[in-house]
Amino acid sequence: MYQQMVFVNLCVSDLGASKKFFTELGYQINEQFSDDTTASVVISETIVVMVHTAEKYAQFTKKEIADSKKTSEVLIALSSESREKVDELVEKAVAAGGSVSGETQDHGFMYGRAFDDPDGHTFEVVWMDPAAVQG
Repeated sequence: MYQQMVFVNLCVSDLGASKKFFTELGYQINEQFSDDTTASVVISETIVVMVHTAEKYAQFTKKEIADSKKTSEVLIALSSESREKVDELVEKAVAAGGSVSGETQDHGFMYGRAFDDPDGHTFEVVWMDPAAVQG
């Protein structure tokens, strides 16, 4: 069965630092689709974050490229298998050079936290109680 994939494309100021950041979170770089202007970060079998230098990113758009440290251009939300895994990923992100973004959201059936990568892109990490999702 066909599984649709999501490719999130982000402009980064330092490709090497971005690759280091994501590998420290436990993600792999797919070297087949990476070079000195782009890195393919495998989040899951169906989610890939493509981080590009500004010059490379500009080849994909005619629009002005947002300064992600000053402007929110996208919020990327990732599901997590447990509350503990939410905390674990955010803690890894901070240890790798990211920063906590916003307040912890705890609604009992849903728990979430967010972090910004070194370029200011916001990643939300959310756990939802499976019973609440089905109910």
